[in-house]
Amino acid sequence: MRIAIMGSGGIGGYIGAKLAQASEDVTFIARGSHLAAMQAQGLCVESPLGEIKLNHVRATDKPADVGCVDVVIFAVKLYDSETAASEMVPLVGPETKVVTLQNGIDSVATLAKYVPFPQIVPGATYLSASIKHPGLIMHAHGNSQTLLGGLNDPVVEALRDAGARVMGLDIQIVDDIDHVLWAKFITVSAFSGATSLMRCGIGPIFADPQSRVFLEQLRDEGMAVAAAAGYKMAEGYEEKVTSLWKSFPAATQSSMAIDLGKGKPIEIAWLSGRIHILGKELGVITPAHTAVYRALHLHAAGAPLS
Repeated sequence: MRIAIMGSGGIGGYIGAKLAQASEDVTFIARGSHLAAMQAQGLCVESPLGEIKLNHVRATDKPADVGCVDVVIFAVKLYDSETAASEMVPLVGPETKVVTLQNGIDSVATLAKYVPFPQIVPGATYLSASIKHPGLIMHAHGNSQTLLGGLNDPVVEALRDAGARVMGLDIQIVDDIDHVLWAKFITVSAFSGATSLMRCGIGPIFADPQSRVFLEQLRDEGMAVAAAAGYKMAEGYEEKVTSLWKSFPAATQSSMAIDLGKGKPIEIAWLSGRIHILGKELGVITPAHTAVYRALHLHAAGAPLS
């Protein structure tokens, strides 16, 4: 398959490297110093599952030069969605599938402004990866799942099969992707809100009783909003997400917390901010998420911390 990675940061870069390792035809859409490094020296991935070194990769900041592909992996930050979606259009032919792996619950609606709805494949990934420095992706955890819609779609099935040819890219196709997206939205919003506001990893948060209560309050508010929106979490969700968080190394922070620490823009409006707005619309009180949203709003555009 011809695959374009739209947004070749941590998640996109890792998945693209794995698909290239699986002998797929991958082009990375990137920008800035990361693009320059890939063009000059290829792409490396550091991972507990083993290092990947791709000495030569196709990388560009001009999607129009690539032309139509079979699959676009859409993995840009949420605040770049509109710009990236409009720039992505030359990659999309009548049979192209656009797989979105963004946080939040708004990605499909954004992409539908630019791509026919039937060609959009909603997805959620629990992979943890970030750019360590230009040209180098750091994969923090093991074989985390990537869940996709598109049941019985031959292109999506081919993508799943490509993932199965390598270690560390566990792609599964599910029939109820909307509930999957909401579950991840709640999980990521709580994790991002807590680690960003408290400026620490998940381990110290669990170790401190008051910090843990705040994390659990963020989780529970998200569950209440989801239920009011028609997406009640399955029985046992609380235990499952707690087990997930506890499985992370103690120093693990969310990508939003990492971006905040670097003075970069953050996805606060689409996470705690989105829960805050939904809570107001649905009549659900969300004091913890509202506090996170209002406290971090000052830094939403990447204002440096002082």
